[in-house]
Amino acid sequence: MIKYSLVCDKGHDFESWFASSAAFDKQAKRKLVTCPLCNSAKVEKAIMAPRLSSSKKRAEPVEAPAPASTPAPAASPAPVAMLSPQERELRSKLKELRDHLTKNADNVGPKFPEEARKMHYGEIEHRSIYGEASPNDAKALAEEGIEFHPLPILPDERN
Repeated sequence: MIKYSLVCDKGHDFESWFASSAAFDKQAKRKLVTCPLCNSAKVEKAIMAPRLSSSKKRAEPVEAPAPASTPAPAASPAPVAMLSPQERELRSKLKELRDHLTKNADNVGPKFPEEARKMHYGEIEHRSIYGEASPNDAKALAEEGIEFHPLPILPDERN
């Protein structure tokens, strides 16, 4: 599986997962990749910074032991961000999408891959479903040409 940063012709940035680069190209050519904000099918890959890894192990910094009088450190810092109005709007749209899907689709839980295959191959009537799939199941579904999308997951809903 590969995750691409994408941008539509209206300038909306979003991400999506594909089985391979060829799978993205095939779906984009068939206009199956659309912007979640404006539904435009004019989508292309955005410029992405590569994730590089090295075979060399980096030396861990060695810290001097804290003096006995120093209090224990507080909990580890958590990542934080200030959202722009556009990012708040996107977050709101993602929440709306998730809420709509979970309200209007059947939760099939861990049977998602099985149910998706049955619908794809015409064994049962097509309906909106959501559930769970392992990375291996998701890869197999994508390789079979079964279209699905990850449900957006948002950290706590405080604004």
